[in-house]
Amino acid sequence: MKLNFQKDLLPHLLGILLFYLIVVLYFSPMVFDGKIIFQGDILQWEGSAKAVLDYRAETGEQLLWTNSMFGGMPTYFISLEFPGDITNLLISILTLGLPHPINGLFFGMLGMYILLLSYGVRPIYSVAGAIAFSFNTYNLLSLEAGHNAKIWAVCLIPFIIAGIHLAFERKRILGAALLALGLLLQLKFNHLQITYYTLIISVIYVLVRLIFDWKKEGFGNLSKSLGFLVLGAILAVGGNLGRLATAFEYSPYSTRGKATLETAKAGLDSEYAFGWSNGVLETLTLIIPDFYGGGSNTPLPKDSESEKALRSQGLDPSQINGFIQSAPTYWGDQPFTGGPIYGSVILVFLAILGFWVAPKESLITFGTVIILSLMLSWGKNLGWFNYLLFDYLPGYNKFRAVSMALGMTLFAIPVLGMIALERISEKGELRPLLISVGIVAGLTLILAVASGAFFRFEGAADANFPDWLVSALKADRKAMLSASAWKSFAFIAVALGLIYFQIKGKISDLILGLGLIALVTLDVWTINRRYLNQESFQGNPSRQFFAETAADKVIEADQGYFRVLPLTEGLTQGARTSYRFQSLGGYHGAKLRRYQDLVDNQLQFELQEFIQKAQEGTFDWEGIGVINMLNAKYLIAGSDANSVFENPLANGAAWIPSELVSVTTNQEEMDRLGEINTKTQATINTEEFGQKTAGAGQISLASTAPNQLTYKAEMSKGGLAVFSEIYYPEGWTATIDGKESPILRVNYLLRGLEVPEGSHEIVFTFAPSSYYSTKTPMVIFQYLIAVGLIAGIFLTYREKNAV
Repeated sequence: MKLNFQKDLLPHLLGILLFYLIVVLYFSPMVFDGKIIFQGDILQWEGSAKAVLDYRAETGEQLLWTNSMFGGMPTYFISLEFPGDITNLLISILTLGLPHPINGLFFGMLGMYILLLSYGVRPIYSVAGAIAFSFNTYNLLSLEAGHNAKIWAVCLIPFIIAGIHLAFERKRILGAALLALGLLLQLKFNHLQITYYTLIISVIYVLVRLIFDWKKEGFGNLSKSLGFLVLGAILAVGGNLGRLATAFEYSPYSTRGKATLETAKAGLDSEYAFGWSNGVLETLTLIIPDFYGGGSNTPLPKDSESEKALRSQGLDPSQINGFIQSAPTYWGDQPFTGGPIYGSVILVFLAILGFWVAPKESLITFGTVIILSLMLSWGKNLGWFNYLLFDYLPGYNKFRAVSMALGMTLFAIPVLGMIALERISEKGELRPLLISVGIVAGLTLILAVASGAFFRFEGAADANFPDWLVSALKADRKAMLSASAWKSFAFIAVALGLIYFQIKGKISDLILGLGLIALVTLDVWTINRRYLNQESFQGNPSRQFFAETAADKVIEADQGYFRVLPLTEGLTQGARTSYRFQSLGGYHGAKLRRYQDLVDNQLQFELQEFIQKAQEGTFDWEGIGVINMLNAKYLIAGSDANSVFENPLANGAAWIPSELVSVTTNQEEMDRLGEINTKTQATINTEEFGQKTAGAGQISLASTAPNQLTYKAEMSKGGLAVFSEIYYPEGWTATIDGKESPILRVNYLLRGLEVPEGSHEIVFTFAPSSYYSTKTPMVIFQYLIAVGLIAGIFLTYREKNAV
């Protein structure tokens, strides 16, 4: 049977066209005017990656080490590309040339559409589910914040699960190819927390299929499906071999790896990891987006109670407007939030319907994902469960912001909801429909009418305001909840009417589908517009953010080799300084653990004492020995020329200490580091590196290149030389007069080298095999995935024609 264009192709083409148009229309300033979303994290990334991007533009090669952040670190998690890598080309083709990062939203709709089709959901319903998934507030808020990799990783989940599902439905080659492609791209975007969640979803799916199918399918058929999926996963891993090899190399030395100080714990601190725990009641934002007042800074409507209260106090109109445009309406449990997690109340209503009408296999799979993901998102608010997982589930303690698990929730709700809609459309059962409506609509109605009887609307921000303003804010929060609940009730009522008339045969499934598409789009569109709207787009935000200042010019006049300590950004909160200079600060979620240890135990205290004395009129350069050893020649406290302070006691690029202080543990070394004179003394862990001797002489930096440093040494006595470069044991090699010499770790995190007596040339080179040995096989795997996808599509097409 040949394909019928009108029946077999046209609905899908129209659906894809609609996905494209929604993205283009919502982000029209980006598509048509070339504007950019103001994304704070992306601006910080741009500062971090400037040296890498410039080097790539100038040479066409990858810079693998940068000194622009935290004294120095590998670029693996900053910006990493490989020659011959075709993933960017694949993304451009699959997303029809849409710009990054909004192309991820388009691909999310495409992936969800394919997944729903694979479950037998008719195309018109699948389109509505796809829109609800991709345009949920979780994705749009993440986009505004600049979490582009996270958005892409989340939007690839449906594509990956579609591949797994198709393989179990005996379309094994196509399924394995979809899994391989989806996982290839997800690993490329390197958001391991979302990949971890994807693995959880996949394991749940596979276990349910094995439980349900092993008797009727037999172990042979199931093992074939699993075999193809394993092959697809291997191809995906192979297609990211370089990225994974560098990541696995770096991870043990990062803040996500094993603790270095003997008193510290491996992984992240539990309080840090659970800092953003979703409140248990905050789950109701899935039904009523303004249940907890929206975001931490949310515009209030005209003539709100807060505005009236401010006017009554005679405040200036500009002050009133400033407060009203970013009012602290959020009163939930999290420290702050950009907005609620919401993906249309209609889909929640349909997902609850699924608990009555969905096939048991689908219900258990996606119902489990929904319940488990909610429990994970509650974090410390369900401590007995989540602290247990944090301590014992392999790899789980490497992740933070557990509210991110809601990405799984917002994936599973549309799947279960649309499967339920398909089933009830076929069978026409009214009773489960009315029960589901009674639960969701009843809850929204109660909260719309009587929310004041249940809640006090008190927020953490209230402590900053007078009682008269707090009372007004409480009234506005209550009004927001009520209005939002009424709106959700209205959407459910209209959706119920459409489904009811379709069941009764009064309207076609086409009309029902179009109605749901319109309702869902209107619902998520209007909510998202509060948080990501026309004002979110700018011509070129980085131009202003990184504009050269008078302070920058002062430092740029010095052509020497040094680092800069940004007082205005702090040590870990900004990367503007990294845009131009080698910085002791930076902005990155996976910095070297030893550097974080240094910040926590030495640098922050040195800096605090220095600033306190400076404010009293004394610049105590001798009191910042750790900062000196990192060769921080300039401290910058603002944008004016007189905000630059030159450090006369910076240790320089390298030096020969006259005394070595032996230590046997990391903690001892850290403690002694704050006591020694770093110019004349150096610590060495004799348990790791043995006894060493102090030398005498001079050493100077002769030349610098991004992955290579050359020094000239004149040693009157052989012994240890210290370099103000960050020690990293993988990939760096040192030669003395062409002969390799082992690199030692001194002063807890600097490089040291035993240099013999006499004149010598010392060369440090960074050439990690984790990058260079994996480039070619990685690209080969990528081409195999592309060929497998083409073969899978062709075989599926031939099979359909053969029927």
